[in-house]
Amino acid sequence: MPRVYLVLALLLAAFWVYSIVDCAVQSPTRHRGVSKPIWLLIVILLPVVGGILWFVIGRSRASSNRVVFRAPDDDPDFLGRLNTTSDQDERIRRLEEELAALDSEAPDPRERPVDPPADDDSDEQSRGSRS
Repeated sequence: MPRVYLVLALLLAAFWVYSIVDCAVQSPTRHRGVSKPIWLLIVILLPVVGGILWFVIGRSRASSNRVVFRAPDDDPDFLGRLNTTSDQDERIRRLEEELAALDSEAPDPRERPVDPPADDDSDEQSRGSRS
């Protein structure tokens, strides 16, 4: 019989340590009822009962905070945004208008006629007259 008590004591101690670690590791947003430090005190001061209270009352379920993934074609918000003109589309339209206005104002540098190359003789004459 003492062996059963020993095993039971070890299991209860492991449960107590696990509940302390679980309470300490959880983010403060997942604590229900009272704040995180109060839950830690409850779990530490009431070894087995505090752990049971923590798992039954204090710990919020992960499934309640889980975000459900939807494919874009199943998301009505996403589909509704496809038909509207976004700010980005408006900005692109304005930039294209500005570029068109700039193109109409200045001639294209690629279309400028190329000056014929100067003769070497004229360069030599101009150099000779300077000296």
